[in-house]
Amino acid sequence: MKVAVLGAGAIGAYVGAALHRAGADVHLIARGPHLAAMRRHGVQVLSPRGDFTARAHATDDPAEIGPVDYVFLGLKATSYAACGPLIKPLLHDTTAVIAAQNGIPWWYFHQHGGPHDGRRLESVDPGGAVSAVLSPERAIGCVVYAATELEAPGVVRHLEGTRFSIGEPDRSISPRCKDFSQAMQAGRLKCPVEPDLRNDIWLKLLGNISFNPISALARATMRQMCHHHGTRHVIQQMMEETLAVAAALDCHPDITIERRLAGAEKVGDHRTSTLQDLEAGKPLELDVLLTAVLELAALTHTPAPTLTTIHALSDLLAHQTAA
Repeated sequence: MKVAVLGAGAIGAYVGAALHRAGADVHLIARGPHLAAMRRHGVQVLSPRGDFTARAHATDDPAEIGPVDYVFLGLKATSYAACGPLIKPLLHDTTAVIAAQNGIPWWYFHQHGGPHDGRRLESVDPGGAVSAVLSPERAIGCVVYAATELEAPGVVRHLEGTRFSIGEPDRSISPRCKDFSQAMQAGRLKCPVEPDLRNDIWLKLLGNISFNPISALARATMRQMCHHHGTRHVIQQMMEETLAVAAALDCHPDITIERRLAGAEKVGDHRTSTLQDLEAGKPLELDVLLTAVLELAALTHTPAPTLTTIHALSDLLAHQTAA
C-alpha cells in the first residue's frame, strides 16, 4: 500500500508514522523547519502509549512521489481549493482521498440519497472550487477522535485518542475502506469503517461548532468555557440547535448534550484548534463548522438563532484576523 500524507502536520505526521510502522510505503509532504526535521530524524512520536520514531520519506515535492493508492489529507479545509498542484501528481484512476477534516465536508450530499442528493454547499465548496480539485468520487470521509500537537519541528506529541472513523459517502463497506482500516489497525490505531459516517460527523461537530468559536471569542480553554455559567448555557443552546439541524437531515448522533459537556470538562485546560490558529495568526476554519450548518439550517427551514449570533461575532473576528 502506497500512501501520501498531504499536510503532514500534527495529525498527518502521526497517521503517517503509524502507517509506516505497520509497513506501508508512506510519503510525508510538508515544508519549512518541520520538513527539515523529519528528513534528518524522521517523525518522533511522544505518546502515553509508547514513544517511537518513523523514518518515512519526507518531501515538499509530490512529483517525487508519483501516484499513490491513498492520499491522507491533513490540510485545513480552507486550503482544499488551492491544493490542486500538490495533489495532482499523486493521483491515478483509483486513488482514494481520505480527508481528515472537522465540520461538514464538501462531499456531504454526494450519493446521499433523498431530496438533497448531489447538492453542493456553497459554504464548503464555493463555486465548486473544491470539487474541481477533490472529486467527490475519490472521497473517503474521516472523523478524527485523536488529539495531537507539534511539540517541535518533527516531534508530534500524542495527547489522547487513537480513533479515526472512516466511511464511504454511499454508506457501503468498500474494499478500499477495509484495506485502509486494516493498515491503520496494524499501526496500532483504531479505524472503524462506519456504515453511515454522517452520524459521526455530527457527533464531532456538536463540540467543534460550539467550543471552537467561543474559545476564540473568549480566549478560553475547554475547562473555562464549561465552568462559566454564561458560556456553558450558550454552548448548550448551540448544541441543541445543531442537533435539530442534524435531525432535519435524518442524522441522530448517539450522545446527550450533558455527556458531551462532561467529556469536554475532562479535557481540562486544552486550547481548541481555532484558538491556536487565532493566536498563531492563521485563518480561522469556521466555514465548515458554523457557516455550513447555517446553510443546512436554511435548507431545512430549521431555526438557529444562537448559531446565527455566534457566527456573526466569530465571522467578524475571522475577517479582522485576516486583515
